[in-house]
Amino acid sequence: MIPIPLVVLVMGGWCAIYLADTLLKASDSLKTSYEEWLTSYGLSISPFHIRWQTPVFNRLFYDWGRWKPRLLYQWFNLGMVFGIIAMFSSILLLGNTLIQTLSQMLTEVPSAQNDRMLQVVVPGVNLPVSQLTYFFTAILISGVIHEIGHGVAAIREQVRFNGFGIFIFIVYPGAFVDLFTTHLQLISPVQQLRIFCAGVWHNFVLGVLSLVALFLLPVILFPFYYTGVGALVLDVTEDSPANGPRGLFVGDLVTQLQDCSVHKVEDWNSCLGIISQEPQIGYCISSATLQQLSFPARVYKRLDGTVECCSNNSLTDVCFSYSNNVDTHLYACLPARKTIEANQVCRSNADCQKDFISSLCVIPSLENQTRLIRVKHSPQIDMLFVGHPLHLQYTVSLSSFIPRFNFLSVDLPVVIETFFKYPFKCMDSGSKLPNLT
Repeated sequence: MIPIPLVVLVMGGWCAIYLADTLLKASDSLKTSYEEWLTSYGLSISPFHIRWQTPVFNRLFYDWGRWKPRLLYQWFNLGMVFGIIAMFSSILLLGNTLIQTLSQMLTEVPSAQNDRMLQVVVPGVNLPVSQLTYFFTAILISGVIHEIGHGVAAIREQVRFNGFGIFIFIVYPGAFVDLFTTHLQLISPVQQLRIFCAGVWHNFVLGVLSLVALFLLPVILFPFYYTGVGALVLDVTEDSPANGPRGLFVGDLVTQLQDCSVHKVEDWNSCLGIISQEPQIGYCISSATLQQLSFPARVYKRLDGTVECCSNNSLTDVCFSYSNNVDTHLYACLPARKTIEANQVCRSNADCQKDFISSLCVIPSLENQTRLIRVKHSPQIDMLFVGHPLHLQYTVSLSSFIPRFNFLSVDLPVVIETFFKYPFKCMDSGSKLPNLT
């Protein structure tokens, strides 16, 4: 959720701005000079809204709008076709989202948020506060690119361009262009359509360029960072189950989860997804070692039907299930690290039959949805994690980029990567239709 002090700061700031604006406009001695100051700087203030407009960039817009007219004509024709397709696609997308929402309301069955094709982004609710800087920067950049499209297309169609501006509504930034209404009404509908579609067309191009930059980022950063050898730990939250003397540390390189290799962050996420969906895997252990490590323990069932055979106070022992030629449901309380370290993973006794040594596949007997996961992370010894895989996924931050030199920041590639992701997510945010005067 959004921190309360931040909400108080935003609301208090807007109240102070509005109060100062009202008092200055009500003052007999300051009203004229204040309004002249606002006009000279192109500022206008209303409740929770500040707008700035300037003609400073008019010459630049006119230069762009008159550059290679035939090329711009084809460019904005492409934008018009894309805009029409996007309009009908948006209608289908909104209809599909409405059907999904109504279906969820009628069935009263909660659905995953990611299943929806269209989501409303609410800072502090489904957008982390730590991502707000990226989000608002992407909205502002998308809005500026969007309005540049409108402005250049309008000049190309001989519509008078009055100015460019930026606004802030509560906390959301955006941009606009001021076009002469009479000129816009005199041109043909096709010319108007080129102007109105130019904004979303430029947002689409910005999104494509962002995806290309993301795809080429390993190549761009290759002289300074290398990839493909593992996932570098950037941060472990204080309440994370992976935090501790035998846990993950900043700078560790994760290379494997169970028998699933990790070459990049995407592998880390996919491996945890596979581990959470598939049954718990086991570990090969010789019959002699099993007899040596196991000790008598009382076997009982948990509330969810799974079996426990170790003391609840034990932090190092885990209950394992196994079968032999005589009995298919045997349990042993074993020291987890000695049982798992350097042993081959398995799913049945057949996976352990090699070198004529009698071996068994022992599988951790844990609560439903709980998994025992062996994490290889150099230079530390393997971490043994017991819990839900999602707890590990959400409390550990990683990067696919490993610095070639010690003085390089491990966070810089993540900052660049996150920055390039948001323009694609904010395809048409932070902008508005041209301001007509």
